[in-house]
Order: sequence, then C-alpha cells, then structure tokens
Amino acid sequence: MLKQTLCLVVFASTLLPGTAAWTQTASDVIVERNVAMKTRDGVTLFADVYRPVGDEALPVLLTRTPYDKSNSAAFGRMGALRGYIVVIQDVRGRYTSEGEWYTFKHETEDGYDTVEWAAALPHASGKVGMFSGSYVGATQMLAAIGHPPHLAGICPVVTASNYHENWTYQGGAFEQWFNESWTSALAQDSANRELRRATNAMVGSTVLPLTQYPVFNVKAAGGTDLTKELAPYFLDWLAHPNYDSYWKQWSIEENFGSIQVPALMIAAWYDIFQGGSIRDYEGIRAHGGSEAARNSTQLVIAIGGHSGWSRKVGDVDFGPDAPFDENTITLDWYDFLFKGKQNQFANGKPVKIFVMGEDKWRDEASWPLERAKETRYYLHSDGKANSAAGDGSLTTTAANEETADSYFYDPANPAPTVGGPLCCDSAHLPAGPRDQKEVESRQDVLVYSTPPLDEDTEVTGPITLDLFAKSSAVDTDFTGKLVDVGPDGFAQNLTEGILRARYRESTSEATPIVPGKVYEYKVDLWSTSNVFLKGHRIRVEVSSSNFPRFDRNLNTGKSAAESSELVKATNTILHDSQHPSALVLPVVPR
Repeated sequence: MLKQTLCLVVFASTLLPGTAAWTQTASDVIVERNVAMKTRDGVTLFADVYRPVGDEALPVLLTRTPYDKSNSAAFGRMGALRGYIVVIQDVRGRYTSEGEWYTFKHETEDGYDTVEWAAALPHASGKVGMFSGSYVGATQMLAAIGHPPHLAGICPVVTASNYHENWTYQGGAFEQWFNESWTSALAQDSANRELRRATNAMVGSTVLPLTQYPVFNVKAAGGTDLTKELAPYFLDWLAHPNYDSYWKQWSIEENFGSIQVPALMIAAWYDIFQGGSIRDYEGIRAHGGSEAARNSTQLVIAIGGHSGWSRKVGDVDFGPDAPFDENTITLDWYDFLFKGKQNQFANGKPVKIFVMGEDKWRDEASWPLERAKETRYYLHSDGKANSAAGDGSLTTTAANEETADSYFYDPANPAPTVGGPLCCDSAHLPAGPRDQKEVESRQDVLVYSTPPLDEDTEVTGPITLDLFAKSSAVDTDFTGKLVDVGPDGFAQNLTEGILRARYRESTSEATPIVPGKVYEYKVDLWSTSNVFLKGHRIRVEVSSSNFPRFDRNLNTGKSAAESSELVKATNTILHDSQHPSALVLPVVPR
C-alpha cells in the first residue's frame, strides 16, 4: 500500500505531439517543459510553463533568463500554487533556445513577441506580468519600452537604467570585476554550445591526420580570439567607453516615456545596480508613458541584492527584520496589482526602505525623502589627512585657509577593493559591508571623520562627494566612500563612487584635464539609508583607485583597453574658502 501511494505522487511524463515539449502532472501543478515559440525573425525560443490544475483563466507571470530556465523551477511551482501561469524562458542563444547570444540586443523584440505569445497560451487570461532580477530585470525593462499590448506589470529586481553608466561603466571607469566575472560565467554556456556544434559537425569526418580533429573551432591559446568567439560584447564594451550610439540604442533612461505599465522596482543598498534601480523608479514615476505607470510604480530598497538577501550581509548582522524573500514579495506585488488584494502595497506609500543602523523597515511617501535636509560636511586638515592615522576631519563649518592634502597614486599599486557592491565571484572577492581598516591604513587614501556623534544622525537619500582637486597627470580618477565608524573602530563601508577626470563634464565625450589645474569633481556615491548611532563617526575616504572593482586609471589619458603604460600621479584635494570640498549628505530630522 505504501508503494502504491508513493507512485500516485510521482510526476507522469507525457510527450506533446509534434514538439520537443513534455508535460509533468502532479495533484496540484502541471508543468510543460520546452514549449517552443517562434520569434518574428524565425528563431525558436523554449520555455517551461507551470500552471495549477483546473480550467480557470489565469494571469501569466513571465521571466526571460540567460541563466537556465530550470533554475527557476521553485518559483514556477510557487507561482502556480498562488494562482498564476508561470512561464520561464531561456533567452535567445542561451541553454535550450536557438539563435546567437549578445547582451541586450534582442530583448525588446523577443520580449514583445514572448509577452504576446504567453498571453495567448491555453488557460491564460491575457494579462501578463514579468519578474526577476539582474539581467532578467533588463529583459523586463527592454520588453516594457516596446510596450507589448498584453503586458500589464513588471517587477525588475536589482537591475540598471543605463547599460553604459550603471552597468558596464560608472563615472567613466570600467566596472572591471563585474564585467570580467559575469562575462566569464556567461561564456561557459557559450563554450558548451560551441563544443556541441563542433562535435556534431566533425564526428565521423574525413579530416586527416586525426590530430587535426577540431574539438573547438576557436583558438584556445589566443585569448582575444576566444573572447571574440564566446563573448564579442565584452570587446565591444571596451571599444565604446563613451556613452554613444552603441549604448543609446537600448538605453532605458531615454525611453521611460515608452513604459506604460506599473513597476515594482526592487533595489538594495549593497547592490552593484543600486544606482540604476533607483533611477528606474524615479524615471518611471516622473516620465512613464501612462498614468498607471506614473502613479502606481513602487520602490523597495533592501540590503544586499547581489551581495545577499539574508540577515547577515558581509560582516554585518542586520537583525531579524533584514531577511528578504524575493519570491514572496514578487507574488504579493502581483496579488495586489492583478487580483486587487489589500496587502503591503495597498497602504498608499509607494516606497519601502530598510534603514540600517536602526535595522528596521519603513514606508515612505516619496524618494528622495522630502524632509531630508541637504547638509554639507566640509573636509578639513592641516595637510596630513593621509590614512586613518592622519589629521583629516569633517564638520558642518566651512573652511577658511587650510593646507591641501596630497597623495601619490600609483596604478601599479592601487588601493584594493574591500567589500562593497560587487558581483559575481564572492569566493575570490567577498561583497557587502566589510571593515575598511586595510584600505584606511594606506598613504594614498585620505580619511576625514567627524568626532563621535552626540546623537543619532540619520542619512537617507542620494550622496555626493564634491571635491576641488588637481593632478600632476593628464588624467586620473577620484574615488569616494562613505563609512560608519563604530566605537570599537569597525569601519563599515556604506556606499561608494568614482569619477574619471576626463569624464567630469559628460560621459558622452572625454575632455582632458590640464596638469596642475584645479577642477571641481562631483562624485556620485549613489544612495544609502543609515542611522549613525550616538558615539559613531561619519567618515569619508578619498583616493584614486578601487581595484579590481574598477579598472585602474593609467594616468595617461588612455584606457586600459588600449595601453599598458603606467604613470604615477600626485593628486591634491583642496579644502579652503575658495575650494570648499565637502561630503553632501541628506540628513533626516529625528
């Protein structure tokens, strides 16, 4: 009897006539695997479809992924049990789907075609929502700007708004760690596909001698040839350091007016795409192509994102309220949007943020917070702010006459990346909040701190480091990092940024600097929400490198993609009445 009972819950497989798909049936969920769809140009894409047993017409939740659709099976079943048809598709050129993979290139057209196809599936109500994050967030945003008629909502998680500025570059610097680690991971499936093609073409061939059997049709020893074959987009990214037509063709920021559906944008403080996720929210609220998009788009900002969704992110335990369940909140969003359920998204406040330091969630009526007061914390020293042992300080009082701070930036010995918003190889470079003592011990890192605070001080919103600086070189970088220093000396990084000098005026065109001339550099440190508790200190680090998160500026005016020449630079930060360098913080009254 026990054996018979077990057999009743085992999935039964049924081949679908004329297709490669097959169906699994359980008592509550039906799964159709490898369901084919033709794009407008004839490429076949494959999806797994999950739905509850029954004949009710249901809304569709769709995701289009380059990361193997089988990895999303848990959400497929979870969504089906919540009353949705869930469609999980491999994007063009990835895993089971046909075609050639190239980042961003086909996602608007393929996304449009897939939405309309999914809306017409058996048992579908005609209403489609999209979900998931990172590049899968990009597949949503790019589909949404094509405004397919049956798309009714999106839920992009930790994704970008501009695939130049807050994906591949930041402040003109190449996001080296992310670009290389992500591309390397993607290339594995591309390599597998190439191997299958070569094997299928050459098994049983007449090629002699047999030592010439080409297991791979690329030059494995050639580096560049292998990259060109498996990841040509990486070389194109390097060839387009400026924000030019290559990037504008799929810019989300220039197409907010084409997004006509409400979005739940999910961001995270320690996420590599935090800046872009927040810009997406602001852009749709301000410029969305319909009243529903402008008025109903919401924002959630958690802690980790690509750095992790758990209670502990990096070296910091953020308490019992911190863990974030992406699957549940996605389904709650669509329960609210598609089914009218009165849950957390129905309270009239479109912004939900996790406030660090206090370690609590809070609902807000807007972003940025209207009550936040822009407060300038001015840089001070007697010219010896080098390292945490130096004399750098931060106060809200402007400087008069003070000695500038200088340091040597040697691209052969850059300041190391320690934690922060990283992706996608935590085994070699851990992400999130980490103690910055190692970085702050260096002479090429300037450190400015407040005295221990007399009261809790909340900083919530966008942050800017406004520097007046000069360099002995024809180009260099300036980096900034906001740090919360506890009474025990633990220096917790909160948020950071970089600005390449030749892109100080625009990311569309490089403008050289004159050695020795003072320029103003406004370094975007993105945003945070943190309560600096009584007894803690507010700190900012200033340097010229954060490697390998960002590529090294060679100080020559040439990029690391075209040159290997390194030049040392003397960089100087001025802070006096004529050059009021400051950390600009949004301080929230308490």
